[in-house]
Amino acid sequence: MVDFSRHEDFAPFAGKAFSFRGQAVTLVLAEIKTMPRSAAPGAERIPFSLIFHGSAGDVLPEGLYTAAIEAGPQVDLYVMPIHTPAADRQDYQAVFN
Repeated sequence: MVDFSRHEDFAPFAGKAFSFRGQAVTLVLAEIKTMPRSAAPGAERIPFSLIFHGSAGDVLPEGLYTAAIEAGPQVDLYVMPIHTPAADRQDYQAVFN
Protein backbone atom coordinates (compact mmCIF):
# COMPACT_ATOMS: atom_id res chain seq x y z
CA MET A 1 0.00 0.00 0.00
CA VAL A 2 1.29 3.47 -0.87
CA ASP A 3 0.59 6.83 0.73
CA PHE A 4 -0.28 9.16 -2.13
CA SER A 5 -0.72 12.75 -0.95
CA ARG A 6 0.02 14.89 -4.04
CA HIS A 7 -1.93 15.25 -7.26
CA GLU A 8 1.19 14.24 -9.19
CA ASP A 9 1.06 10.84 -7.49
CA PHE A 10 -2.28 10.09 -9.15
CA ALA A 11 -1.52 11.54 -12.61
CA PRO A 12 -0.20 8.26 -14.10
CA PHE A 13 -3.51 6.59 -13.20
CA ALA A 14 -5.90 9.00 -14.96
CA GLY A 15 -8.29 6.91 -17.05
CA LYS A 16 -7.52 3.76 -15.02
CA ALA A 17 -9.99 1.61 -13.10
CA PHE A 18 -10.07 1.63 -9.30
CA SER A 19 -11.65 -1.37 -7.57
CA PHE A 20 -12.59 -1.17 -3.90
CA ARG A 21 -12.01 -3.95 -1.38
CA GLY A 22 -15.28 -5.58 -0.37
CA GLN A 23 -17.32 -3.78 -3.05
CA ALA A 24 -18.51 -4.83 -6.51
CA VAL A 25 -18.20 -1.27 -7.86
CA THR A 26 -15.33 -0.22 -10.14
CA LEU A 27 -14.70 3.46 -10.80
CA VAL A 28 -12.57 5.20 -13.42
CA LEU A 29 -10.38 8.16 -12.46
CA ALA A 30 -11.78 10.78 -14.84
CA GLU A 31 -10.17 13.99 -13.60
CA ILE A 32 -7.70 15.43 -11.12
CA LYS A 33 -8.77 18.93 -10.07
CA THR A 34 -6.13 21.06 -8.39
CA MET A 35 -7.11 23.99 -6.17
CA PRO A 36 -3.99 26.19 -5.95
CA ARG A 37 -5.92 29.15 -4.55
CA SER A 38 -6.93 27.03 -1.56
CA ALA A 39 -3.33 26.27 -0.58
CA ALA A 40 -2.12 27.77 2.68
CA PRO A 41 0.92 30.04 2.34
CA GLY A 42 4.02 27.88 2.54
CA ALA A 43 2.06 24.63 2.15
CA GLU A 44 4.03 21.66 0.86
CA ARG A 45 1.29 20.60 -1.54
CA ILE A 46 -1.65 21.95 -3.49
CA PRO A 47 -5.12 20.78 -2.39
CA PHE A 48 -6.83 18.62 -5.01
CA SER A 49 -9.73 16.31 -5.65
CA LEU A 50 -10.06 13.15 -7.67
CA ILE A 51 -13.21 12.82 -9.77
CA PHE A 52 -14.32 9.31 -10.62
CA HIS A 53 -17.02 8.02 -12.98
CA GLY A 54 -19.01 4.90 -12.19
CA SER A 55 -22.11 3.18 -13.53
CA ALA A 56 -25.46 4.78 -12.79
CA GLY A 57 -27.05 1.67 -11.35
CA ASP A 58 -24.71 0.55 -8.58
CA VAL A 59 -23.68 3.27 -6.11
CA LEU A 60 -20.61 2.96 -3.91
CA PRO A 61 -21.58 4.23 -0.43
CA GLU A 62 -19.55 7.08 1.05
CA GLY A 63 -16.66 5.76 3.09
CA LEU A 64 -13.01 4.89 3.51
CA TYR A 65 -11.86 2.13 1.17
CA THR A 66 -8.70 0.39 0.08
CA ALA A 67 -8.59 0.82 -3.68
CA ALA A 68 -6.62 -1.36 -6.05
CA ILE A 69 -5.55 0.72 -9.06
CA GLU A 70 -5.46 -0.96 -12.47
CA ALA A 71 -1.79 -1.61 -13.30
CA GLY A 72 -0.79 0.14 -10.09
CA PRO A 73 -0.61 0.00 -6.32
CA GLN A 74 -3.26 -0.01 -3.61
CA VAL A 75 -4.20 3.21 -1.84
CA ASP A 76 -6.65 4.16 0.92
CA LEU A 77 -9.25 6.71 -0.22
CA TYR A 78 -12.26 8.34 1.39
CA VAL A 79 -14.74 8.39 -1.51
CA MET A 80 -18.17 10.01 -1.67
CA PRO A 81 -20.85 10.08 -4.37
CA ILE A 82 -21.53 13.59 -5.67
CA HIS A 83 -24.33 15.25 -7.63
CA THR A 84 -24.14 13.97 -11.21
CA PRO A 85 -26.16 15.75 -13.92
CA ALA A 86 -25.40 13.00 -16.47
CA ALA A 87 -28.07 10.28 -16.39
CA ASP A 88 -25.75 7.53 -17.66
CA ARG A 89 -23.27 7.53 -14.75
CA GLN A 90 -22.64 8.34 -11.07
CA ASP A 91 -19.71 10.60 -10.18
CA TYR A 92 -17.61 10.45 -7.02
CA GLN A 93 -14.89 12.51 -5.42
CA ALA A 94 -11.98 12.04 -3.05
CA VAL A 95 -10.69 15.33 -1.59
CA PHE A 96 -7.15 16.04 -0.39
CA ASN A 97 -6.91 19.32 1.56
